[in-house]
Amino acid sequence: MAKYSSFEEMEVYQKALQFGVKVYKLTLTNERIAKDLGLKDQLQRAALSISNNIAEGFERETKKELIRYLYFSKGSSGECRNMLNFLQLLEYINEENFYEHRNDVLEISRQLGNYIKYLKNLEKENKKS
Repeated sequence: MAKYSSFEEMEVYQKALQFGVKVYKLTLTNERIAKDLGLKDQLQRAALSISNNIAEGFERETKKELIRYLYFSKGSSGECRNMLNFLQLLEYINEENFYEHRNDVLEISRQLGNYIKYLKNLEKENKKS
């Protein structure tokens, strides 16, 4: 929006897109996950939802809508974290895979939170003027 001319320029979008690719690769190469179709599908959808919602919110062209969709992305980040916790408890992924993916999604969630705060502060400043 104010800072960017396209969602592709946003660092958080780029990280979310890369995270989605990593998750897809994990679900396709890890035999245990690949065989659990419901779990595989849910994890893929949640991971892709992060970048999809950033893109959709940006294209709506209002700060209010962008913020709303960034919250959806943040929610999908939480869903991915929960699913990673679940995969670890099921012993479908090793500790290294767990922490690598978890750290990625935690960083995305943090960046989303910071961008939401930035946009909300812009709204407050605009209301004062």
